[in-house]
Amino acid sequence: MTGMQFGLFTVGDVTTDPTDGTTPTEHERIKNTITIAKKAEEIGLDVFATGEHHNPPFVPSSPTTTLAYIAAQTEKLILSTSTTLITTNDPVKIAEDYATLQHLSDGRMDLMLGRGNTAPVYPWFGYDGSKAVELTVEHYHLLRKLWDEDVVNWEGKFRSPLQGFTATPRPLDGVAPFVWHGSIRTPEVAELAAYYGDGYFANNIFWPKEHYIRLIDFYRQRYAHYGHGDPEQAIVGLGGQFYIRKNSQDAVNEFRPYFDNAPRVRSRPVVGGLLVADPFDGRQPAALRREDARVRGLLRRLPASAVPRRSCGPAAQARAGTA
Repeated sequence: MTGMQFGLFTVGDVTTDPTDGTTPTEHERIKNTITIAKKAEEIGLDVFATGEHHNPPFVPSSPTTTLAYIAAQTEKLILSTSTTLITTNDPVKIAEDYATLQHLSDGRMDLMLGRGNTAPVYPWFGYDGSKAVELTVEHYHLLRKLWDEDVVNWEGKFRSPLQGFTATPRPLDGVAPFVWHGSIRTPEVAELAAYYGDGYFANNIFWPKEHYIRLIDFYRQRYAHYGHGDPEQAIVGLGGQFYIRKNSQDAVNEFRPYFDNAPRVRSRPVVGGLLVADPFDGRQPAALRREDARVRGLLRRLPASAVPRRSCGPAAQARAGTA
């Protein structure tokens, strides 16, 4: 099946409505998430995704709970995340939680992984934020093994070893959930997605479209480099803001207060309290330019058993085109 899918995603923030000054409670925000997801299916959208955060003003700290509840009240909607934190979550829990969701939804789910954008989260879960790249590569390698192998023997740098371990439940029909790797700015995430033949989701909420064109072109080139197919066969997703009215000027006027009050800086985005550099900007720090080379080095050190194998469950089959 080929084609393009459309859907909604939320990061689950609790924010004040700039037009009337009201702020929903956490309870209202959680319930509203369910309402929005059900409406997405009602109007014929394909996908609904919720984020994962562990700090105010966000509420989706347990995305699998929310998505399982939505799965029980929908029939066709593909459920996903935006994003699941591959850095600070235990890969064993990711493997088991999302395999369970896969069964409960009858395969109507996939998984988007990300490093997160809030620096204080790392020590809350016992990790060092300066090791984000290494955590991403090691945790994802283990997650793939847990889904692809019935019995896992594994030893790494960031968690206790596993000997003779089987993650349960096993993936539905023996096929792991399809995985996206989401990012706002970082080429190393595109490199990781390309290496494994996974999907790449460019979250276009901060930078001009030219920035994301360069990221996506880079991902497509590396996807072909790793032998998964032609560049145009790589699976790409895009995220952004939209607001629809019959008259375009009405849409601009109504959405303008919300856009202007979004947590951003006009000249440069701020993520996790830090000013973010464009990785393709020649003025960026040399250390940032070297991050992609670090990822390639980490991938080269993976054992031979880590040869990528693309998952293609029911949700993935629906996304087999180039979006």
